[in-house]
Amino acid sequence: MDKESPLKAIIVVTATALLCSVLVTLTAVTLQPIQKAYADLERIRFIIGISGVEDSVDEMSELEIIVAYQDIDVRLVDLQRGAFDSSYDPDAFDMWKAAADPQLNVPIPADEDVARLGQRSSLVTVYLVRDGEQLQRLILPVYGQGMWSTIYGFIALENDLNTIADITFYEHGETPGIGDLILRPDWQAKWRGRKLYDEQNLLRFRIIRGEVNASSPDAAYQVDGLTGATVTANGVMNLIHYWFGSHGFARFLNNFPSIGDM
Repeated sequence: MDKESPLKAIIVVTATALLCSVLVTLTAVTLQPIQKAYADLERIRFIIGISGVEDSVDEMSELEIIVAYQDIDVRLVDLQRGAFDSSYDPDAFDMWKAAADPQLNVPIPADEDVARLGQRSSLVTVYLVRDGEQLQRLILPVYGQGMWSTIYGFIALENDLNTIADITFYEHGETPGIGDLILRPDWQAKWRGRKLYDEQNLLRFRIIRGEVNASSPDAAYQVDGLTGATVTANGVMNLIHYWFGSHGFARFLNNFPSIGDM
C-alpha cells in the first residue's frame, strides 16, 4: 500500500480512535468503583459532621470517620407505610438510583412536588444516632431543586423529632458566590434549635426574607434569608417542605414513637 495513500491515513486515524476509545472506557470502568467509594466516604463525613458524636469532623482521618460511622444505626424507611423496611441492606441500597427505577420509585403528585423532583425512591435511608438505647439524633436525607441544580443535604433532628439539631448540604450546582451561600457555616448554624412543626403538628418552618424578629411568635420556625440568593433559599425551603410533608417523612415521624422494631 502506498505510504501516502488516503486509505492508509484513514486506517491509522480509525485505529487510533478505536484504541483511545477502548482506553477511555477501561479507565472509566476501573475508576468507577473508586469514585463511588470516595463519594460514599464524603457523604459519611457529612453525616458524622451533624451527628453530634464528634466535635471536629474536619480533623478526623478516613479511618476515624469509618469507625465513627459504625456506631450509627442505618435503616431503610418505607415512606408510604411510615415504617422501617428490611427488604434490602440499608448500607448497600442507593435511594438515588432507586428513584430512577420503575420497580422502586414513586411518582410525586404535582400538587405536593414543591421540591420539583417528579419522583422519588419508595425507600429512603435514615440514620439513628444513639447513646446506648436512647435516641440522640435522627439524620434524614433531603434534596430538591434550587435555582440551577439539585441540592443534596442531610438534616439532623433532636430526639423530639421536631427540633433541628443541624443541617448540611454536600452537593449542588448553584451560582458560586451567590447560591452557594447555603454552605456558609454561620447561616447553617441559624437552623439549630428551630422547629419544623407547631403544637398542632402543622409544618411551620420558613426561610424568610431578611432577618428573623426574635420577639415574633413565629421566630421558633424561621431562619434568616440569604441576600442575593433568594431563589436558592426558596428552593431549600421547598425541599424541606416536601420532605417533611405528607408525601415525605411526616407519617414516619408520627409513627416513630410507637414503632416496635427499633
